[in-house]
Amino acid sequence: MIMRKIIAIGESVLDTLFVNAAPTKAFVGGRIANAAASIGELGLPVSMVSECCTDAVGDIVMQFYEKHHVDVKSVDRFTDGATPFSAILTGDAPTRIVNYGKYPDDRFDVVWPRIDEDDIVIFGSLYAIDVPQRERLFEMISYAAERKAIIIYLPGFQHGINFRITKVMPAILENLEISDLVLALDSDIHTIFPDETPEEAFMNHIGFYNNTYFHLNPDFSINLFGRNRRQSFPAEGATTNLLGWQAGFTAGLVYHIVVRNLLRSDLHNADDDMLAALVAEARTFAQCCAQSADNCISPQFAEAKRAALEKAQKLREQAAQK
Repeated sequence: MIMRKIIAIGESVLDTLFVNAAPTKAFVGGRIANAAASIGELGLPVSMVSECCTDAVGDIVMQFYEKHHVDVKSVDRFTDGATPFSAILTGDAPTRIVNYGKYPDDRFDVVWPRIDEDDIVIFGSLYAIDVPQRERLFEMISYAAERKAIIIYLPGFQHGINFRITKVMPAILENLEISDLVLALDSDIHTIFPDETPEEAFMNHIGFYNNTYFHLNPDFSINLFGRNRRQSFPAEGATTNLLGWQAGFTAGLVYHIVVRNLLRSDLHNADDDMLAALVAEARTFAQCCAQSADNCISPQFAEAKRAALEKAQKLREQAAQK
């Protein structure tokens, strides 16, 4: 059986955490990059579409992808510039994020991977709204939609980067319209649609374009919105790692779609029980990633999920032969 492909499109950034001015940890950041790493650990064919310099920081990023079995043929290694680097400053004062890095003028010169029907494309963050990569990215997303791939959009962008929301709003609305699933943190939605509750943001904006929206609250409870649908899922467990939690939740959505062999049409016609099962699976991934040093599922967790995936594939193959 041919395995469905997953294409993840997003930034490649090295984050360094400072606590009271002392560096304590460096890790590859970006919710989409971290989700791709967990998907790669599952043995699923995942490609990262991104860019980083041929500098030492870029080498660290590439080693991270390769360690987690992520295909990097679609990562553009530019030579004129510097790989993005973020300093996350925490301690007694409020958290601050300072971003560094330099892109070349001619950028995002990536080799696009092949996309087929019911493949899964994940995109969002800065690449989805900022020029010049936005134009090239949206050409690919439009092609994926024509190919009837499942498109998952993660609105928002790295904190510490300032945008005039009115300037990028047309791009955000285009992204919402073309997507099948939308998954966002409360903080990102508040930045995009200030002074609106999650339900108001859905009713006034997201719901015009999208069937299914997962809203991740600060306490890690979840609101699920759709046409004629409202579901709430209380918080389970406790964590402060929002990046790992959202990355894991995204990877869990992908895993559940693949292991249950859900097609794009299934997601568009999903009932409450199917969506509740999707959320339950995604939350197990989220909790695992939130407890990880590199925001990725553990080897033990990945092994168990791979076994379940292989079993499901064999059962489908046997059913197809009858």
